[in-house]
Amino acid sequence: MHAREKIRNIAIIAHVDHGKTTLVDKLLQQSGIFRENEAIQERAMDSNDIERERGITILAKNTAIEYKDYLINIVDTPGHADFGGEVERIMKMVDGVLLVVDAFEGCMPQTKFVTRKALESGLHPIVVVNKIDRPNARPEEVIDEVLDLFIELGASDEQLDFPVVYASALQGTSSLTADNQQPNMEAIYETIVGRTPAPTESVTDPLQFLVTLMDYNEYMGRIAIGRINRGVIRQGQAVAVCTREGNVKQARIEKLFGFQGLKRVEVEEAGAGDIVAIAGIKDINIGETIADLANPEALPVLEIDEPTLQMTFLVNNSPFAGKEGKFVTSRKIRERLYKEVETDVSLRVEDTDSPDAFVVSGRGELHLGILIENMRREGYEMQVSKPEVIIKEIDGEKMEPIERLIIDVPEENMGAVMESLGSRKAEMINMTNNGMGSVRLEFLIPARGLIGYRTHFLTLTRGYGVMNHAFEKYGPYLGAGVGGRHQGVLISTENGTSTLYGILSVEDRGILFLMPGAEVYEGMIVGEHTRDTDIVVNICKEKAVNNIRSATKEETVRMKTPRLFSLEAALEYLNDDEYCEITPKSIRLRKKLLNRGERERAEKQRKNAEVNS
Repeated sequence: MHAREKIRNIAIIAHVDHGKTTLVDKLLQQSGIFRENEAIQERAMDSNDIERERGITILAKNTAIEYKDYLINIVDTPGHADFGGEVERIMKMVDGVLLVVDAFEGCMPQTKFVTRKALESGLHPIVVVNKIDRPNARPEEVIDEVLDLFIELGASDEQLDFPVVYASALQGTSSLTADNQQPNMEAIYETIVGRTPAPTESVTDPLQFLVTLMDYNEYMGRIAIGRINRGVIRQGQAVAVCTREGNVKQARIEKLFGFQGLKRVEVEEAGAGDIVAIAGIKDINIGETIADLANPEALPVLEIDEPTLQMTFLVNNSPFAGKEGKFVTSRKIRERLYKEVETDVSLRVEDTDSPDAFVVSGRGELHLGILIENMRREGYEMQVSKPEVIIKEIDGEKMEPIERLIIDVPEENMGAVMESLGSRKAEMINMTNNGMGSVRLEFLIPARGLIGYRTHFLTLTRGYGVMNHAFEKYGPYLGAGVGGRHQGVLISTENGTSTLYGILSVEDRGILFLMPGAEVYEGMIVGEHTRDTDIVVNICKEKAVNNIRSATKEETVRMKTPRLFSLEAALEYLNDDEYCEITPKSIRLRKKLLNRGERERAEKQRKNAEVNS
């Protein structure tokens, strides 16, 4: 067991793509934790396929580095506001925070979100200005931005007196000055050891351990991860579990793990200030306290960010149901959703009146999109409805989530972007000229206005715009007509296979979403109409076979490139009367009512109801 004064617990914060994960890789490599001949995976902290593909951190993970005779526990935090639930809990596990900022891009909104949580928790920051080797790096200005950000977030005088390390994680260099890079990470190790306080908790007091993160293992079941707040914990020890509801139950520590590099290693005992993983307690949940059996004192229950977005998950009932997925029944989907709730505290799942539908609430489109993507990769098949923001009633007033949106755009696109956001009820609060023909705009916008906006924004800025947003607060409801899709869709009238002839015959009506040879069914959305009404089309039409030769036979027929949807784009595209059908191999858009006659009757009833009300 390390002496308490030789332990350092630190969280690492950075905006997406500012080099946090690469930095941790280099710290691990230079600490000598890996054997000479051991193959080290790039971006070792990102363990999940989706994290690797998208270059984002979703789940908080921890790693332990031995430096000289110190043990440095580094806890990785997600940069996206959608995973805010994770961030708040991590701040309870650490004594300091490493803020990684890009030497060119400076402070971004997601950094702001996590930094606010860290400063509110009273943690002392160390700032690492990364990518110092970039040709257009501007480290001095970036440090001024960080200082301004800390002041804006209400940092104390001690927090404002932060040390700065300049580094290039990619090159594996660091130093305390901007221009004198040393070929190692020594400056970062020394600053962590010198400026982050050691744990102050007592080993002799009765045990208290707060469950901060959850993992799950086929063999051991639930694994509770957290920091020992006081006392000592041993394998085989009988303990008390103080539940969220205020009850106390008895349990036993079957296995105790410490961290070494990226591995969990079994240990006999651990003391106050250590970050450990505990296996063997069956129904343990995040936010509960493992305490001394003779003196069971609960720690304050963790506050968790409330979900702001919800969607309905349904059993797939399209004509293609069950063709591509392994798990298609409501029982399987329900089991999987409730299993996710065990490890993701920001997620809520509720049963509905229908046994085939579940309302799932989360922190944003990315949060729910990643759950869906994980499920389809595991072989699940389902349908989901349009994401909707959660409207609350606070003190008798209708309130909705408001996001802070930061946009970097070329000057020539500024007018179009401001106009498009104006129609979504965004309020501009700041505008700065970044030089080099680029402008940074800051808005407060209802979360509803951002659903489906990203694709439109990239079109407006020809792909040059960058947008980031984070949850700001609940504000007064701004009325109907915010966001949503204004175009109608092309709906298939047939079950069958799309043909080139059928597609070419409807191309002038709008943009198509599929290639010839795609299987389609009645009620499936096959394209976007040029107008704001829906129309039905037959894209399975075969060309009539006759023996009359066409005078224009030699002309080559070219089909326009169809628009193919990613999962997030498909979810953003949905309207209230539509579902997205998701299988391991396909993403299809469809109308809730597949039959044309049924849709027309429902529309008539809706209009009558509007007139009568």
